[in-house]
Amino acid sequence: MKILIVLTSHDQLGETGKKTGFWLEELAAPYYTFIDAGADVTLASPAGGQPPLDPKSNEPDAQTETTKRFEADEVAMQALANTHKLSEVLNQDFDAVFYPGGHGPLWDLTKDQHSISLIEQTLQTNKPVALVCHAPGVLRDVKNAEGRPIVEGKSVTGFSNTEEDGVGLTDIVPFLVEDTLKEKGGQYSKAEDWQVHVQQDGLLITGQNPASSAATAEALLKLLK
Repeated sequence: MKILIVLTSHDQLGETGKKTGFWLEELAAPYYTFIDAGADVTLASPAGGQPPLDPKSNEPDAQTETTKRFEADEVAMQALANTHKLSEVLNQDFDAVFYPGGHGPLWDLTKDQHSISLIEQTLQTNKPVALVCHAPGVLRDVKNAEGRPIVEGKSVTGFSNTEEDGVGLTDIVPFLVEDTLKEKGGQYSKAEDWQVHVQQDGLLITGQNPASSAATAEALLKLLK
């Protein structure tokens, strides 16, 4: 069982001068869900090498047992420091693809042609794709075999407008995940802010927020088994 995890390479939070990147919990929880189930996990990003960590995701109130385990794990940290270049990754080498969130993906992965075609090819070859929190936003320009938006008519979730308001970044992000999924014809649903919520529609799995990261990964594993 081979799973590819795709991370952002974008580290600028709009014009704020602040840093962003991937959200640590949304990498760590799925990573160990897969590793502990015996999966072979590969990390990739558009630029390759060390992807940027959203500094807020490593503040004390955002840390979990899983994030601490990840940071103490030499193998995991080595894999993170040396992510594969997304352009050099082949869909046929993996059984599934997982996208952690953080705000970074809204800027780079959304319009990255390698990411778009990776998702399209993975789904077209009958393999699952799972995305959590802001990562469902990278589905914006992904199309199905008929050239329609991949989320059209599908049950999906992702970081909600009220959650974005809650972190004060509504006017900073390039687009709102909830609005974009709805605009593309997705049947968007959400739980209360910061509560676990996962939607699965065929081979597409989406999770609402950081709290949903482990459950999103578990749904992907269930599909693979």
